[in-house]
Amino acid sequence: MNKINQIANNSIRVKKINQELIKQALKSMKEGTKSTIASATGLSIATCGNILNELLETGEVIETELEASNGGRPARRFIYNADFSYIACIYAKIEDGQKSITYAVTNSVGDRVDHGWMELEYVDAAAIDHLLDTLIQQYNNIKAVGIGIPGLAHQGVINICDIKELINAPLESLLREKYELEVTIENDMNLIVYGFYKQQDYEEDKTIVVVTFIKGAFPGAGMMIDGHIHKGNTRFAGEVSFLPFGISREQQLSSLDHTDTFIPLAAHTISSLIAIINPETIALTGEQVKQENVRPIYQRCLEVIPEEHMPHLIVLDQPDDHYMNGLIAITLESLTYSLQLVEKRR
Repeated sequence: MNKINQIANNSIRVKKINQELIKQALKSMKEGTKSTIASATGLSIATCGNILNELLETGEVIETELEASNGGRPARRFIYNADFSYIACIYAKIEDGQKSITYAVTNSVGDRVDHGWMELEYVDAAAIDHLLDTLIQQYNNIKAVGIGIPGLAHQGVINICDIKELINAPLESLLREKYELEVTIENDMNLIVYGFYKQQDYEEDKTIVVVTFIKGAFPGAGMMIDGHIHKGNTRFAGEVSFLPFGISREQQLSSLDHTDTFIPLAAHTISSLIAIINPETIALTGEQVKQENVRPIYQRCLEVIPEEHMPHLIVLDQPDDHYMNGLIAITLESLTYSLQLVEKRR
């Protein structure tokens, strides 16, 4: 890239970041003038005015009634148009052999405009594609889609999944090319832990874990380390069923169904997580976990972990709510330019 092109490219990037600053400021302020937006973003009033005029032309920002005048010229007031763009969020799930798809459509500030759930005999790429196509026909301003799966995708291809018909599905490229949308595919546990983490509204970055034990499926974990989702080099982080338990995977699955073998297996999993990432909280979820299991699991962990290093151990209610909230959050973030730049640097 020659110097002139590099300068032009940098100018475009700076402009997009400034646009994002103004959008985020308006979303949090609800409404503002050029002056209050400039104060919130640190940008000049002139820069804010130019960008606001561009956003007015596209309809992403709306001008409201003028602010009352104190004798001078009344200040123009602006609000962000939350309905300028929508996102579609879909997650696939299997519990005790029963497969389902849950979906939500939200506006650009996360308010839900549609949602639903359906049981399906066969959940594959075609089923997800069909649902997304239906939603896009109904809401033609969908700009991004988020997909949650009980497994992981590497370079856009699902290569580990509890729903076997999704394995080897190049879902990301399929949807991106067909609909020309921003597509994000994420592991269910990463989304649950992210949704749970954001709900806590921590004042400083924390390390927490959510571990799920679902009947008929291998356990998995989602990890927030110092305030960021930890995915690992190939997004394999959190696949705790691959820990060296000294038994086959078939024996592991069977052991999870019986309390006398479930508790030591769960304690082994939790102790490993504590030793490796030392979280503040570990939340347990899934129908195999009962409130009365928490104490014996905690005691079993104390056999190998000093008590001063033990995290809060809790049972997480309503994991599906956290799942969808996490999926909505990362899908909205996929549309924000500045957050993408920050993520790439980490």
